[in-house]
Amino acid sequence: MLSDTTIKRLDALGTISNEGKRLNGLFRLMENPILWKEAYAKIYSNKGAITKGCNNNTLDGFAEDRMLNIIKLLKLKRYRFNPVRREYIPKRNGKLRPLGIPTGDDKLVQAVAKDILERIYEPVFKETSHGFRPGKSCHTALLQVKQKWTSVKWIIEADIKSFFDNIDHELLIHFLEKKIDDKRFISLIRYMLKAGYMENWTYHKTYSGTPQGGVISPMLANIYLHELDCKVDELIEEYNEGKRRKVNPEYKQFEYRISRLRKKYDAVKTEATPGTLQKIRREVKELKAKRDGLPAGDPKDASYRRLVYCRYADDFILGIIGPKSDARAILEEIREFINTKLKLELAEDKTGLKHAKDGTRFLGYDIRSYTGQRIRKVKRYDRITTCNSTVERMQLHVPQEKIAYFCSKNGYGNYNIYMSTQRWFLLNRSIPEIITVYNAEIRGFYNYYAIANSPARVLSKLFGMWWGSIFMTLSHKMKVSVRETVQKLKQQDGTYIHYDHSGNKRREFKLYRPKMDFKASPISYGNMNDLPNTNITLNAPTELIQRLDARKCEYCGKEEGYFEVHHIKGMKTLAKNKEVWAKIMSRMNRKTMVLCKECHDDLHAGKLPSWKRGIYIK
Repeated sequence: MLSDTTIKRLDALGTISNEGKRLNGLFRLMENPILWKEAYAKIYSNKGAITKGCNNNTLDGFAEDRMLNIIKLLKLKRYRFNPVRREYIPKRNGKLRPLGIPTGDDKLVQAVAKDILERIYEPVFKETSHGFRPGKSCHTALLQVKQKWTSVKWIIEADIKSFFDNIDHELLIHFLEKKIDDKRFISLIRYMLKAGYMENWTYHKTYSGTPQGGVISPMLANIYLHELDCKVDELIEEYNEGKRRKVNPEYKQFEYRISRLRKKYDAVKTEATPGTLQKIRREVKELKAKRDGLPAGDPKDASYRRLVYCRYADDFILGIIGPKSDARAILEEIREFINTKLKLELAEDKTGLKHAKDGTRFLGYDIRSYTGQRIRKVKRYDRITTCNSTVERMQLHVPQEKIAYFCSKNGYGNYNIYMSTQRWFLLNRSIPEIITVYNAEIRGFYNYYAIANSPARVLSKLFGMWWGSIFMTLSHKMKVSVRETVQKLKQQDGTYIHYDHSGNKRREFKLYRPKMDFKASPISYGNMNDLPNTNITLNAPTELIQRLDARKCEYCGKEEGYFEVHHIKGMKTLAKNKEVWAKIMSRMNRKTMVLCKECHDDLHAGKLPSWKRGIYIK
C-alpha cells in the first residue's frame, strides 16, 4: 500500500501541471515498488505480454525480486534498454507497417513512466484529442463531430506522413522539458528513444521516431501532437467571430408575410365566409412550406465565422464556417506549422479541402453534412406552438467498400452479387467454435458502425451474407441441408441456439442477432481539472497482485522462497493440454499462475511433477 506522502505527491502532479508549473522528483517516484506492481497489473493481460523482443526476456516470470532489481539498476544508472525487435505487419494498401517489440523488462519500465506522464498531461490535453487516452475512443471523436459540428461548410482533412517513424527526438525532449524539471527522468526517456532496433539480427540506431508497439509510444505521440492542438486552439480563437448569424433576409420576408396573413385572419374570422378563411389558411401553409426550406440564419453572413477541430492520433480534421479562401489559408498555416515547428510532413494523398456536402473519410466513416428540419417548441404570447427550422448537421455513413471488403476478407461470399458461400477451412472445427468465430466477427463490425446513420438498413445486406454463410457452413458440418439446420437451431422465441452436450453440463451457443436500436447519448465530458482519486485505484490492488503478495505457490503449495508469475497467451491454449498445471489454470479461468521458482523452471522444462498442493496425483 502506498504511503500518504506518495499518494499526495501523485495527486499533486496533475494540479501542478495544470497550473503551468514544471515538476521534479519524478524519478524518485519511480522507486516505489507499488507503482511497478500497478503498472504490471495493467499490461500483464495484453496479447503481447509474452511476445519476445530481441531476447528471451518477457513478462513471464515476473517476481518481486526481479522488479526490485530493475529499480536498483535504475538508481545506480546501470539499467540499459534493449533494442526493440522490428517486425512488419501488412496494411490494407499493400504497404507494410513497422512494429517494434520491446523486451519484458523494458515494457515494465515504459509502463511505469507512462503512468506518471499520464498523470501530468491528462489534465492539460485538449478535449479535441481522442487517440490513446483513457475514456476516449474513435466513437467519442466521431460523436463529437456528429453532435457538435453544425452548419460546417468546408472540411480540411489531414494525415501526417509516417508520423511515428518521424518524431524528432530533440523536439520531443524539448516539449517534455516544458512540464518536467527532472534530468534523470528526462534522461530515462531519452535512453528509451535511442535504444535502436534489431532487424534480421542486425542492430540499427534510431535517430527519430518512437516504435509502434511500445507501451509508452502512444503517450509520447500525444505529447508531441499536443503542440498542434494548442496551435489550432490559437487559430480558433483568432478566427471565430460573431455571437450568432444575422437573420436570413428571405426567411424574414416569409415570416413577415405569414404574420400579416395571420393578423388578417384574426381580423376577419368573425365576418368572412368559410371559403375566404380557408383560402387564407392555405396561403399560410404554402408560405410556411417555403419558409421551412430556408435557413433562419444568413448563410452568407461575413460577420459570423467558426472553426472546429477533432484529432485521433495523427489523423485530424477541421470544419470551417466561412469562405473557401479562409479554409485554404488555414490549411496552409497548419501545413507550415507542421513542417517548421514539428519537423513533420503532411501526406499529400490524404490531405485536402472538401465541401461538407461532399464529405470526407475519417476513422472508417464517411462524414458529410445534410440539411434537415428541426421541430422545437416555442412560446408565443400566451400559447406554446411548434417551430420548424432548417439545420445543417454532420452525418456518419458506412462506406460500402468497407462492407464489401469485410465480406471478402472473412469469406462470407460475393457482396456485389449477394451470394453467400461456406467457409471450408472451418469445417475441421467444432460447431461451438464455428458459431463463436462467426459471432465475434459480425459483433465487432456492428458495434463499430452502430453510430452510423440508419445502421439497421445499411448493414442489413451484410447480415444477410453472414447469415447465409454461417448456415451453409453449419449444414456442411452437420451433413444435412440448410433448411434442416435452420429448423434444428430455431427456438420458439425466434432465436437460433446450438446446445452442446460434450462437457459436464449443457452449454448454449446462440447465433448473433444485432440490436440496432442504438441511441448515441449526448457527449458529456468530465472536467479535466478534477483529478481522479488515486487513493482508490492505488490502494486497491488487483487480484493478480494479491495472489503474488500472498507468497504461496498455486501448484505445490510452498510458502517460502522465490515466486514468479507464469503467463500463457490465451485460455484456448489449455484446451487440449492434459497436464495438471493446465487443468488448475483452466479451473481458475486465469492466464496467469503464481509459482515457486522450482515449479516454474520445471514447467518450462516439461518436467513438472504431477502434484497439487503437496498431494501426488497418479
